[in-house]
Amino acid sequence: MTILGDLRVIDAATLFAGPSAAMMLGDFGADVIKIEHPRRGDPSRGHGASAGGVGLWWKTLARNKRTAAVDLSRAEGQEILRRLCERSDVLIENFRPGTLERWDLDPEDLLKLNPRLIVARMTGFGQHGPMARQPGFGTLAEAMSGFAAMTGQPDGPPTLPPLALADGIAGLAMSYAIMLALHARERTGRGQVIDLAIIEPIMGLLGPQMTAYKALGVVPQRTGNRSSSNAPRNTYRTRDGRWLAISTSAQPIAERVVTLVGRPDLVEQPWFATGQGRVQHVDELDEAVASWIAERDAAEVVARFEEAQAAVAPIYDVTDIAQDPQYEALGTFVELPDEELGTVTMQNVMFRLSDTPGEIRWPGRPLGRDTDEVLGELDYSRERLAELREAGVIA
Repeated sequence: MTILGDLRVIDAATLFAGPSAAMMLGDFGADVIKIEHPRRGDPSRGHGASAGGVGLWWKTLARNKRTAAVDLSRAEGQEILRRLCERSDVLIENFRPGTLERWDLDPEDLLKLNPRLIVARMTGFGQHGPMARQPGFGTLAEAMSGFAAMTGQPDGPPTLPPLALADGIAGLAMSYAIMLALHARERTGRGQVIDLAIIEPIMGLLGPQMTAYKALGVVPQRTGNRSSSNAPRNTYRTRDGRWLAISTSAQPIAERVVTLVGRPDLVEQPWFATGQGRVQHVDELDEAVASWIAERDAAEVVARFEEAQAAVAPIYDVTDIAQDPQYEALGTFVELPDEELGTVTMQNVMFRLSDTPGEIRWPGRPLGRDTDEVLGELDYSRERLAELREAGVIA
């Protein structure tokens, strides 16, 4: 049983945030129709590594999606989208505010065509406000949310993540928002419009920075791998050159760590009883932990920490991840047949449901792979499809 198998989702968004939300719905059975420009395709096809000219990021981002190549800037393409919306549950779009309206695809008009439609609008800065019509990307959200300001070494510059972090967080938030809107529809019988600004979800994961600022005037500072809430928390290098990460968010863990490294006397200090107190003595704590670890190989450190029931993990790169037995046990990665590459490996569905599990049915497909099938379901004849293709409206 595919829990979302009765839903049809139109993915008319580009790059990462909107398509990520659609991907998550597709993982649990939704019929996701990816709309791409017939000549340019989705920009994510050209992002990152490629094999034989085939983009690998696309293979993951467009998994479980049927791909239809339609030019929405043309009147005939707009009519195709209207007809799709009449028969669909969700439309996900990330055009700059005002674009749908300019194309006579105003969400309010789409809701008149299909009162049960969920119109999920995802933009950098939301649909209103002084920056609404400016181009917005995840990088700008990482900058404006406070994330970059608090990331990096204390004496270094603000640091951006090397991945589409804000987009991924926004995709998770949008998939949640869509499920809430669908649940509300079960009660009211009506669809609605979702307005999600990519600058907001990442901010929600940064903790109570605004709460602390308003209450205490606190401005978060860069602390590198250290934490402003507890200590010791850092990365430490072993004798054999491996890096390990340690966290002591819970008081008992902090006590076990310093006892393990030969400094049980620190537990008796009054300041050790709170995370904030330990942060004030972070140099002393880090020196105790770092010197102990530096005298031992990684395997011994990990074994001793596990024996003491203290939290430790090796710093992995992808070669380590590929051979880790925990990921293997979880089935974190799956190898799939692919019509362009033969086979492709990607991360599996990100969580497991006992009764209604998700599934990756196929990787991202070639441009326009399903155009005729999708439009055929809208009762477009072969002759009409040929005319639209000749005019460049579809591919």
